[in-house]
Amino acid sequence: LPFFEQEHHWAKDLNVALALTGILIFSGSFSLGMGGIPWVIMSEIFPIHMKGSAGSLVTLVSWLGSWIVSYAFNFLLLWSSYGTFFMFASICGLTVVFVERLVPETKGRTLEEIQASMNSSLAPVSSGINRAA
Repeated sequence: LPFFEQEHHWAKDLNVALALTGILIFSGSFSLGMGGIPWVIMSEIFPIHMKGSAGSLVTLVSWLGSWIVSYAFNFLLLWSSYGTFFMFASICGLTVVFVERLVPETKGRTLEEIQASMNSSLAPVSSGINRAA
């Protein structure tokens, strides 16, 4: 088969087409799935007076995280291709657990209801002592 590939260059073109198809499928899947999660969460959990500065911070963290992953990926592949796969798979699994346990359901709720539930979960627990008395 390798001698056949040397005579006919169609296999090289097929590899390019498969790589491009894989990148397009990944990009589309990521955009429909986890790619929009920070923006949706940000628009629902931050109060209106903080949305501008919080949006800037979320954008900075998102782009910084993307840069770190892109920069470190080749070094990780040199370290271990299997280890790189399992590390990213573990991070994806932890992300699913994080979303399941800590991200509140907001479907059918108003912004005020979401903010009230987030504020009630962050409110300090009172000791039961009446300070006004």
